[in-house]
Amino acid sequence: MTTERLGRTKALLLSGLLTVAAGCSHLPRPHLPWHHGPEPAPEVVHELVITNSAGADAAYPQYWKGNTLVVDLRLGGAQGSAVLKPREHTVWPVRIAFRVLPGQFGVLEARAAQRTVLPVTASGGTKPVDLELAPGVFIMKSPQMAVSWGPADQSSGT
Repeated sequence: MTTERLGRTKALLLSGLLTVAAGCSHLPRPHLPWHHGPEPAPEVVHELVITNSAGADAAYPQYWKGNTLVVDLRLGGAQGSAVLKPREHTVWPVRIAFRVLPGQFGVLEARAAQRTVLPVTASGGTKPVDLELAPGVFIMKSPQMAVSWGPADQSSGT
């Protein structure tokens, strides 16, 4: 009789445990300090006026990443150019970076107070990379910055 009673007790405990486990799936999960939700999408800002070579507005998203303004060129294609200027009655951000995809194009060239050519890695997967301009490429008195991108051999010459 004790084995029969033990069997019933086990079956009853197992049934109760399964009922509780099924009911718990509907409860909200507790917040664990080491668990972080997905990072929110960056907020689009409008710090610079960006135009294409014809002078028409170019729609390249701009985001703040810390104190660096990131201009997203992923929609710019394999070759192109743009002119960047601070909005009227404002100054240049302290730091500027350009977001590109690895292999999207070979080099990015920026001209303002100085000229710089930044190579774009051909490998690295599908995650975008940020190419930050070195200090001195543009200064607060720079009226504009010309940016062009394309194959790696375009920067030779000038």
